[in-house]
Amino acid sequence: MKKLLLIVSVVLLSATLTACGQTDDTVRLGVIGPLTGQYSMYGLAVENGAKLAAKEINAAGGVLDKDIDIIAYDSKGDSTEGVNAYNRLRDQDEIHALIGGTFSSVTLAIKGLAVQDNIPILTPTATNDTVTLDAPNVFRACYSDSYQGSTAAIFANTELNVTNAAVMYNRDDAYSQGLAQAFMDEFDARGLSYDRFEFGAQDDDYSALLTNIKDGSYDAVFLPAYVAEVGAILTQADTLGLDLPFIGGDGWDGIEADYADVANGFYFANHYSKTDEASNVQDFVVNYTAEYGEAPNALAALAYDAVYAMVEAIENADSLEADDLVTALSNLNFLDGVTGPITFDENGDPIKSITIIQVVDGVHEVFAKVEAGDE
Repeated sequence: MKKLLLIVSVVLLSATLTACGQTDDTVRLGVIGPLTGQYSMYGLAVENGAKLAAKEINAAGGVLDKDIDIIAYDSKGDSTEGVNAYNRLRDQDEIHALIGGTFSSVTLAIKGLAVQDNIPILTPTATNDTVTLDAPNVFRACYSDSYQGSTAAIFANTELNVTNAAVMYNRDDAYSQGLAQAFMDEFDARGLSYDRFEFGAQDDDYSALLTNIKDGSYDAVFLPAYVAEVGAILTQADTLGLDLPFIGGDGWDGIEADYADVANGFYFANHYSKTDEASNVQDFVVNYTAEYGEAPNALAALAYDAVYAMVEAIENADSLEADDLVTALSNLNFLDGVTGPITFDENGDPIKSITIIQVVDGVHEVFAKVEAGDE
């Protein structure tokens, strides 16, 4: 009878622990991104990159004798949905850290909650300048909008001899605005000229703006936007016979899939190139392609690096406690990233190089690498 009571007690205790939360036999990393809808190419790339890293780490023995578990939820690119996903990861899944969000708008929406909850965040792809400000537990693997925009301006001036630029951007999108403003600030600092040409998120006819640019005396067009807009704009520019080089940001990643002809010869800043001959890059490209049947874009590479960087921080901390992990992230020196080595400045922003890609016959070619602090 005593043995029966003991068994019943153990069963009840086990059931109670399960009801209260997760057991600690895994390291649970949350992922938030648009997994459905028009922006799903970005969220699925992040999920795939994170899961590939976890698969490799688990095959090598995991971290702290535990397997990595990637738990991904769909934000649909919407801030409210992103907050719902965050709450579920915190309350239901009891994650140890978050690899996300994918978009800046969603990351900013959950930032205050994450700071209050002291959950370590390493977003792979949220580039808005304010994502990491006043948030000691928030880090990112990608560079910021201002860093990318100013680097594009330096590249345009020093490599393409651009002294008078047309800056064409989406006034309804924080990413597009941020890069455009940084580009214009850098041109101001250098005493160079530019004119701004704004369009809206609902626009689909850019011919009037492009005609004005064609009739001007510009050396190049800076176009920081996402693939769908960039593809439509480049197609209409080609139809109008606009013969100027276009320069973009990392939102161009994947442009060659549907717009190789109209993007041929143009440039964009990115986090890595899948044609980079570095062995760790080629290993990643081969393994990702074998796993998912397609080559990885930059967002997949950033998510892959973010998981490896987080795991290195966990190893260095020898702990899953949030305070220990945040301290380890602050002191991280992650050297073997596909997108380059990652260390963080005082804001949690990475100190890393920017790759300038030229689209040539549908292929990414590395045109230049701009190291942090370089001219």
